[in-house]
Amino acid sequence: MIPRSPLEDPVNAAHAWNRFRRIMRWMMTITVGLVLGSVIVLYRSNGMVSVHLYIATALGIGFTMLLASALMGLVFLSSGTGHDESIVNPLEDETDL
Repeated sequence: MIPRSPLEDPVNAAHAWNRFRRIMRWMMTITVGLVLGSVIVLYRSNGMVSVHLYIATALGIGFTMLLASALMGLVFLSSGTGHDESIVNPLEDETDL
């Protein structure tokens, strides 16, 4: 029999997704600060090179930070709710040789 995931309970799911949104709001704030700081440092070291350099830098850093934080947030959501333990492991009975 397949065990039920704790995320199937609406109360647990609502709590977990609210926690995920809170993590993402904090990471969005940190990302905006980091992008602004990096563009300022880039401008101070190079001057006005090309606006495309600053746009590419801001988008690259912003996308990378938000993608990494979203994936880590989903890992925390899955682990924190017990969803990881609710799987059926077909290799559970095997022993290492």
